[in-house]
Amino acid sequence: MAESLDSWFEREILVHEESLVRYLQRIWPKREEVDDLRQDIYVRVYEAGMKARPVAAKSFLFTTARNLMADRVRRGRIVSIDATGDLEVLNVLLDEISPEQRTSARQELQRLAQAFDQLPPKCREVMWMRRVEEISIRAAADRLGVSEGTIEKHLARGTELLASYLFGGKEAQVSRSEQFDGESEQHEVSHGRQ
Repeated sequence: MAESLDSWFEREILVHEESLVRYLQRIWPKREEVDDLRQDIYVRVYEAGMKARPVAAKSFLFTTARNLMADRVRRGRIVSIDATGDLEVLNVLLDEISPEQRTSARQELQRLAQAFDQLPPKCREVMWMRRVEEISIRAAADRLGVSEGTIEKHLARGTELLASYLFGGKEAQVSRSEQFDGESEQHEVSHGRQ
């Protein structure tokens, strides 16, 4: 005799409610949203259970939680370092994250933010549009009124500067990149685009 969906949900999912709430409180930056988030997770898990019961219910529950939080961050375009930093650790269940790993991840994120802040303004803007907003090269070119080639040059230069800062052990060379920004803009204006 097949077990009812409600019985399965109560036995396999609701028993992890305390762990789920602790997990959400540690990861999600807005504590006032944790109850709503938990309910949305339960809805997703319940609906999935109507189609097929997951074999590893606890893993499925926490994976659903991670995916829902990632969806909300993407939809809301939350740019908080705390929220973004914690998303890195969402790929691993909370029980598997050591304090050292959490500290290391936060330090890496802060280092990336510092490197990003050192990029020249146009280069930083292009990197943000392409890598965070995930808009196309064409859309970025249209938004900035420059050619697609200029967008690609800014991306290449931004990637080079970030890599230099993060992996080269030295600060990004802003003076060279500022010169690059000026040349690109002058080139665009001289060729009729603004």
